Amino acid sequence: MLDNLNWWEIAALLLLALLIFGDRLPAVISDGLRMVRNLRAMARNATGDLSRELGTDIQLEDLHPKAFIRKHLLSEEDEQAIRKPLQSMYDNIRQDVSGMHEDLKEVAKAADLRTNGKGPTTATGITPAPAPRPSYDDAT
Repeated sequence: MLDNLNWWEIAALLLLALLIFGDRLPAVISDGLRMVRNLRAMARNATGDLSRELGTDIQLEDLHPKAFIRKHLLSEEDEQAIRKPLQSMYDNIRQDVSGMHEDLKEVAKAADLRTNGKGPTTATGITPAPAPRPSYDDAT
């Protein structure tokens, strides 16, 4: 999140915080840091308790459901058995899409060649749009 901020934006945020909180700014910052430390400690304790209950070494990243299933419930053979049909389907779709992409490039190239040198053009080389057709009423 802070990767997109430059020094001027950080200075503006600090000035805004100073205007909002005034003399209480150091207390607000220390309270915020204490809250972050407490949240980290709670997460560490929760993963430690879960590791003891399950009897395995669990990291915080392993708590994501996909990673948990992949690491603790599936063997490598099971994972490959699940992944193989999906991988072949993915490869087929990717091959079809790349084929369509090449076909679209050829069509675009052919359309570009057709408009170059043919038909009326202006001094800038742009083909003018066709004249609008007159619209007719249903009553006429």
